[in-house]
Amino acid sequence: MSKSFVRDLGTYVRAGYPIVTIISSEEDRALELIDELLRGKEMSKRPRKLFVWSVSRGFVDLGGRPAGKDDTRRPEQALAFVAAYPEGALFLFKDFHPYLRDSAPNAALLIRQLRDLVPELKGSPRTLLWLSPVLQIPPELQKDVTVVDLPLPAENEYRQVLDRLVEQVKSNPTVTVDLDEDAIDAIVKACQGLTRSEAENALAKAIVSRQGLSGRDVRSILDEKEQIIRKSGILEYTAAVDNFSGIGGLGQLKTWLRQRNEGFSQRARDFGLPNPRGVMLVGVPGCGKSLCAKAVAAEWQKPLLKFDLGRVFAGLVGESEERMRKALSVAEGVAPCVLWIDELEKGLAGIGGSGDSGVATRVFGTLLTWMEEKTQPVFVVATANDISQLPPELLRKGRLDEIFFVDLPTTRNRAEILMIHLARRQRSPTDYDIAAVARATEGFSGAELEEVVINALFEAYDEKDRTLKTEHLLNAAREIIPLSRSRARQMETLRQWAATNCRMAAATESDEAAGEQDGLSSRRARLVDL
Repeated sequence: MSKSFVRDLGTYVRAGYPIVTIISSEEDRALELIDELLRGKEMSKRPRKLFVWSVSRGFVDLGGRPAGKDDTRRPEQALAFVAAYPEGALFLFKDFHPYLRDSAPNAALLIRQLRDLVPELKGSPRTLLWLSPVLQIPPELQKDVTVVDLPLPAENEYRQVLDRLVEQVKSNPTVTVDLDEDAIDAIVKACQGLTRSEAENALAKAIVSRQGLSGRDVRSILDEKEQIIRKSGILEYTAAVDNFSGIGGLGQLKTWLRQRNEGFSQRARDFGLPNPRGVMLVGVPGCGKSLCAKAVAAEWQKPLLKFDLGRVFAGLVGESEERMRKALSVAEGVAPCVLWIDELEKGLAGIGGSGDSGVATRVFGTLLTWMEEKTQPVFVVATANDISQLPPELLRKGRLDEIFFVDLPTTRNRAEILMIHLARRQRSPTDYDIAAVARATEGFSGAELEEVVINALFEAYDEKDRTLKTEHLLNAAREIIPLSRSRARQMETLRQWAATNCRMAAATESDEAAGEQDGLSSRRARLVDL
């Protein structure tokens, strides 16, 4: 990735582009790569010097010496220095963007200076480089400024950081380094998404806190990623505790997801498989769609980011689109990860309407483009209850790998869900007639089954012996009116749509019955053979 940045930047410089803005917060790393560019063979035919500007020091060379006799700390003085400099050079401005805002005192003067300077720089061996963590280009200069993103470090760069740190501490007798190739690979993959400085800090923190470094320190590095997510203000880091064993039913969905987990490995890349893109879970409310998103992250041992689309929309013109791009950039920065977009249809409400001046449509377009073109291993888990509000372009293949319909649990799945909730509350499922309760809760969702257990516990707690019995569970089941009865028409409409548009997340009652019959036939056939 760093090589592509050096190559692209070198092309712009040699082609005589007047202004290139570099989007990155890694100033030291950007300077190293620019210095590498200037020392390369491609630049030897027309060598250039490098001067670095900051408002605190003005223009200095790489050794920290002032570039000239005159004071160049003020932005207008710095631009005058560039205009008068006679030789080939790169002029790197750190954090120049605040001076170009409309609210800045001398913004109009600086913009005019730059517009006068652009014709002189075009095709010349002089180039302005703006280094900033945010993109800020005045409308007057948008046609003259080229944007280059400095990508996060690649795996080999994280390995170099790890090697340097191990080299520094190996002579310290109080520090134990226990790293085999698998541990190194796990730590390097955990560092992906961090800047070089953040990776150095995370590894140093692990060494200080544990007086050593081993494969177990992956958790410490993931904690550093959590800090990045919190600072974004848009995404929410969600703890993923239960894996697939904590979800009853949904066997076909679980199998599909386990297969996709293997797709993130390098062996899968070598085999020709792309990174898994994501999945849409459509279905009945309370049947475990959100729980599945959490379980995927726990099963795959990857960070889970909850993306609330409502936080994207802001009051200022253009700010919503920028917040969407920032959120997606943060998600890519902490990849590999799981990005959970809950109740997607509510977040996209207003698309095509007249009340938002097209903001929702533009934000949705940004999301669609990213979902189709993303290259980072960000697995999207989107959930939805009302498919009638979902735009058709979201559901086509290429943006998501598959759409699953999560229906009401079958009798067997209800029994499994009841056992899970009883076990979570320190009750042995074998002490109860689970089959009777499962039959009595036909049409109940997973959330409603959990409520059956909770209500039964309250009833048992109110009695003298405080012992939960099967009767308590059956009483609680009779008192609850499930959504399948109160919203029967909507449920049927949803099922009819899913029958031709989705894969089933779990086997149906008829499938289970057929499976049992096949199993019985197989056993009979074996007996005949015997």
